[in-house]
Amino acid sequence: MKRSFTAVAGALAAFALVLSAQPRTLNAFFDDFTARWIRANPDQAISTRYFTGPEQARLERELTPQTEAWRQSRVALARDGLTELRGFDRSRFNDTERVSADLMDWQLGAIVEGDKYADYLFPLEQFQGANVNLVAALTISHPLNSDADANSYIARLGQVGTRMDEAVAEAKRMIAKGLFPPRFIVQATIDQMQQFLASPPAQNPFVSVFADRLSNAPNVSVSMREALRSEAVGIVSSQIYPAWRRAVATLEPLLPRAIDDAGLWRLPGGPDAYAYFLRRYTTTDLTADQIHEIGLREVARLEQEMDGIFRQMGRSEGSVKERIEALKKELRYPLTDDGRKAIMADVEQILRDSERRSTTMFARVPKARVVAQPFPRFREANAAASYTAPAPDGSRPGTFQIPLRPDRMTKFGLRSLVYHETVPGHHFQIGLEMEDSALPTFRRIRALGGIPALGEGWGLYAERLAAESGWYDDDLPGRLGELDAQLFRARRLVVDTGIHAKHWTRQQAIDYGIEPSEVERYVVYPGQACAYMLGELKIVELREKARAALGDRFAIEDFHDAVLRAGTVPLDILARQVDAYIKSASGR
Repeated sequence: MKRSFTAVAGALAAFALVLSAQPRTLNAFFDDFTARWIRANPDQAISTRYFTGPEQARLERELTPQTEAWRQSRVALARDGLTELRGFDRSRFNDTERVSADLMDWQLGAIVEGDKYADYLFPLEQFQGANVNLVAALTISHPLNSDADANSYIARLGQVGTRMDEAVAEAKRMIAKGLFPPRFIVQATIDQMQQFLASPPAQNPFVSVFADRLSNAPNVSVSMREALRSEAVGIVSSQIYPAWRRAVATLEPLLPRAIDDAGLWRLPGGPDAYAYFLRRYTTTDLTADQIHEIGLREVARLEQEMDGIFRQMGRSEGSVKERIEALKKELRYPLTDDGRKAIMADVEQILRDSERRSTTMFARVPKARVVAQPFPRFREANAAASYTAPAPDGSRPGTFQIPLRPDRMTKFGLRSLVYHETVPGHHFQIGLEMEDSALPTFRRIRALGGIPALGEGWGLYAERLAAESGWYDDDLPGRLGELDAQLFRARRLVVDTGIHAKHWTRQQAIDYGIEPSEVERYVVYPGQACAYMLGELKIVELREKARAALGDRFAIEDFHDAVLRAGTVPLDILARQVDAYIKSASGR
């Protein structure tokens, strides 16, 4: 018998009612929350190209606010997310869901807790302040493949001055509370801003990088390129340069007021803030004293190993530090345009060689490409080498940037730097995570941020892995460069804790073997420098645990796969994932 249309419609309506009454799944929550999180952050929506259609097109014409109100809205959203996440029945989760829930809980919890310490991070500084990140948002992360992309760039460029003024307002709010950086950070930031202002608008990175990238965009006509370039020059001249000058004018009166004491200990509540930053960056409960002692131990071990290699090379005179400096000078590139071209050519050769060598140690490699490029000149004095993830839609490759200032213009340590930032370092970990369809989107695109203990720990492990795998067998200077990179991270443990907990001065940190720009970085980002070596030591500890447990069943590519499939997680979650891999590989 045929059922009437009314009966069928009624049945469908009843079925829909049943479905609507079903509790939302965890993965649906992840998707909904991630969309809310990114929708309110245009810069993130653009760098990930998260949405499609009109919504994405609208977001690609906006710049993320730099206001206290915007930051507070993020904290409120994180609280809401935590409340909803903790309402799910964990007993129903599968393994991937459990890890994902634990990760999001940790990340949102860190954001909420960090609200108490947000004013210890000043909005104008020479590493990742608004004066740097506004430039990067457009010159690095903004896609430029079409007319629409180019027009969106100009729309966002027109908002840069407003966003810088918002950051200046935030700086004034913190200054009124007595929370501002030491004198040498203020001076370095002013110097960087003045260099940004020194070039004619047509040569400013906002224009020059835009024009250069447009020249490689096949879908943008020559006439449109020139019209948009001219418009960009006008915006830089009439809006952006005045905003930068207002920022400089805000900072200059701080110079006679600021002091040279650098650590958080000098500020009210500073010790509690430093303890929080150590927890957030290292994902451990190690105290500043414990981390300091680990650093001292590792420094002694590495210096002894380096001394032995120097003696193999017939270099026994002077301290390890003095012999390193002598070798760096011998391996320098000329400080010329030809020298800059030569080092970038060598970076390219090292990168492609590492891609070939890595195939025997990794079961999977990213599909996304990785490219290398120098930082813009105005950032060279302060920038640290860095990696920017590829766009999930393939519109932008992974990008390794290197500052070509004099101390970086040497072959000494260059190989390790490339391995850390690209292959098999950050590009492998971040690229594979982004391409892992088994993970919820918030994990694949790192929507809630990275975790340096694992991300930087993996980068440092990649350096070590190259040495352990014989990549330096015919290159003793290269091996010394690798050990020096490890020594640098060990010294960071000593210096970061020394500055922020033990009243070290900037000069003490420099005398201990850390270059000035790096010391300044630790002052600006307390605790972050401690993540690298602590993360690496944990990965090595877990590898040796797996090797001992599995014996002949241990395969390095399987261990690497277990770590990389874990994705971006705190170190205790990584340990759980490696334990699961050991159990599975042993047949238990």
